[in-house]
Amino acid sequence: MKIICIGIYLGLLALISCNDTSKSGGENVQLPDEISYNFHIRPILSDNCFACHGPDANKREAGLRLDIEENALKALSDNPGKHALVPGKPHSSEMYLRISSNDDELKMPPPGSNLYLHDHEIKLIEKWIRQGAKYEPHWSFVAPESPALPKVKNKKWPVNELDYFILAAQERMDLKPNPVADKESLLKRLCFDITGLPPSLEMMDAFLADSRPDAYEHMVDQLLNNKAYGEKMAVYWMDLARFADSHGFQDDSYRSQWPWRDWVIHAFNQNMPYDQFITWQIAGDLLPDAGMEQMLATGFNRNHKITEEGGVVDEEYRVMYVTDRTNTFGKGLIGITIECAGCHDHKYDPISQKDYYQLYAFFNNVKEKGIESSVGGPETYAKRPLMHIQNEDVEAILKFINKKDTLDLIVSVMGELDSIRPTYVLNRGMYDQPTAKVEPGTPPSILGFKSDYEKNRLGLAQWLFDPDNPLTARVFVNHMWLEIFGRGIVSTPGDFGMQGALPSHPELLDWLAVEFINSGWDIKALQRKIYTSATYRQSAVISKEKLNKDPENIFLARAPRHRLKAEFIRDMLLASSGLLNTEIGGPSVKPYQPPGLWEGATSGRGILSVYKQDHGDALYRRGLYQFIKRTVPPPALTLFDGSNRDQCEVERLTTNTPLQALMMMNDPTMLEASRVLAGKLLKDQGDINEKIHTAFRKILCRHASEQEMAVLMQYYQGRITTLGAEEALELLNVGEYPGIDGVDPVMWASLMQVITVIYNLEESISKT
Repeated sequence: MKIICIGIYLGLLALISCNDTSKSGGENVQLPDEISYNFHIRPILSDNCFACHGPDANKREAGLRLDIEENALKALSDNPGKHALVPGKPHSSEMYLRISSNDDELKMPPPGSNLYLHDHEIKLIEKWIRQGAKYEPHWSFVAPESPALPKVKNKKWPVNELDYFILAAQERMDLKPNPVADKESLLKRLCFDITGLPPSLEMMDAFLADSRPDAYEHMVDQLLNNKAYGEKMAVYWMDLARFADSHGFQDDSYRSQWPWRDWVIHAFNQNMPYDQFITWQIAGDLLPDAGMEQMLATGFNRNHKITEEGGVVDEEYRVMYVTDRTNTFGKGLIGITIECAGCHDHKYDPISQKDYYQLYAFFNNVKEKGIESSVGGPETYAKRPLMHIQNEDVEAILKFINKKDTLDLIVSVMGELDSIRPTYVLNRGMYDQPTAKVEPGTPPSILGFKSDYEKNRLGLAQWLFDPDNPLTARVFVNHMWLEIFGRGIVSTPGDFGMQGALPSHPELLDWLAVEFINSGWDIKALQRKIYTSATYRQSAVISKEKLNKDPENIFLARAPRHRLKAEFIRDMLLASSGLLNTEIGGPSVKPYQPPGLWEGATSGRGILSVYKQDHGDALYRRGLYQFIKRTVPPPALTLFDGSNRDQCEVERLTTNTPLQALMMMNDPTMLEASRVLAGKLLKDQGDINEKIHTAFRKILCRHASEQEMAVLMQYYQGRITTLGAEEALELLNVGEYPGIDGVDPVMWASLMQVITVIYNLEESISKT
């Protein structure tokens, strides 16, 4: 079955835009010509009916199940002469009679449930029944098919295929795309999207001077081949994989998983196909003739929190680890809230508790314990099963590992028991209440587990990349769209199920998913398709008309404008000032941090009870490498919505608080970057106007206007006039980077403060 056309979805959006009217009765809202179960009816039933009449057998009332057509059409168990739904006859359908009743004894949902159907919703259901009450499989549980490109009026605008889907939706909404952004804006956008770093002055000058018709495409390819690409992609994957440098829980001591992070960077830079990238991480140890690299990749499934506290119940925590892996697989790789079925049948998606524990069984055979050792010693850096990495391994096989010392590295990896550990459905998810025994399997509502697959993690990886799996490609494509545009085609990237958001461009999502599969799961090819599109190249300028018609920019008639991720704000500061240490990989580092944070939130035991700041080049490493202690994550990252890595995250929330402004004004890294950049500029030839303009370009990646330069020069002159030598020296006394001899401190501090102002512009930390 092909996914419903976008025209129906656009009609739904038109209805949503009239939401206030529908709440007051909906008399003025026009019903669509064709009512779709997926896009019109199922969301109403899911929100109001499925909790009592849905997949959860334990909570089902009156034996009535409305999420399956066969069950909804059959005679009612408590009244065989009646049916919940009679196609074509709403007034013979008990469901319609109940939802439209004014009798509190009959009305559904019951008045005590605090749920309520608006008049418009009731009319939608009535019309749907009149049209035959046709059910449709949930869109995300049907394997994607590549649709034909839609017809568009403006045939000159599309650059590649995806533009046709975007433009067709815009034209239906009477929107027109923005013009192409200027070259400076495009370069900044590309650099942050692909490498997470701002362009250098040399790169800006070269791109502006490149008059070739395909200069932009050459820049895309150049950046995709930059080693910083792997570091940028790794930030996204660290969130999904819940990577941290400590075990978590109260003692929260050190763990040595960073070689796995080095592998992730390497894999992205090598453009490892996505199916191989995931298969190695899920089941690299089970591959025939598995080598050290495949073993190291399985660290993905050992990144979860691990307790080191005495007195805990071993089995309780072991079950917790297996649960974490299962939930990460569900949320991160197939975009389903599988965790809801850990305690009971899923209330909204057709996933039973048995389905959950069949999936759980794949991860239940790891040779591990819930509690392994005491706190603090080197033996706790990694938990069994683990692998040792020696110097000769790094020199011969694992050349991508940035190993600075001669000590052994140990990394937690996956490893199977010699026998099969039995798996049981756990009553209410309780580790000590096993019930029915289950075998490894997958939810049949998504895709049944084929008999020729081995019943282990390697078989699970095969299932994941089965051509008939409806979710894998869609979910990853959506992640990439989210990373680039700030909003996924499905705006709930961790939930493609019944309660998840409907895709804004369903046909485009399917086209991209099929294209991704057919490319051999080529990640860079997918990204290049997006980066070279006309959709991506638009200006971010927004008109009042577009703001009113499409305030959330769902139809992408302009380029999105959003704040950089926390790590890339740090990277921007370091790179633009010349402080950035571009070394790739290696152990995490501890930069400047307010004193006492770790000490105030620790048990007092272990090597992480006290924060020991790094020095020298380690202070200037990228945000990716900041040491993440789970109980006290880095404050500079946390304030800008960085993850504490407690669990799998596929999307960061974006907040806006005064603390963010305070950090940007007072953070030692920002002040040091301002000081160092000012000092370097003052040592160069040229007048102060040129130096300020150069700083502006380095930070904002564009030339300043005359008006902007006038304001900055005025501020500089004011500081030169009022700043005393003693105050200047105090301002310059920040950070550990060495000072510069022979520079007047008042000029230096004045220029430093001008640069601080530039760093604090909203544009400086935004991608436009």
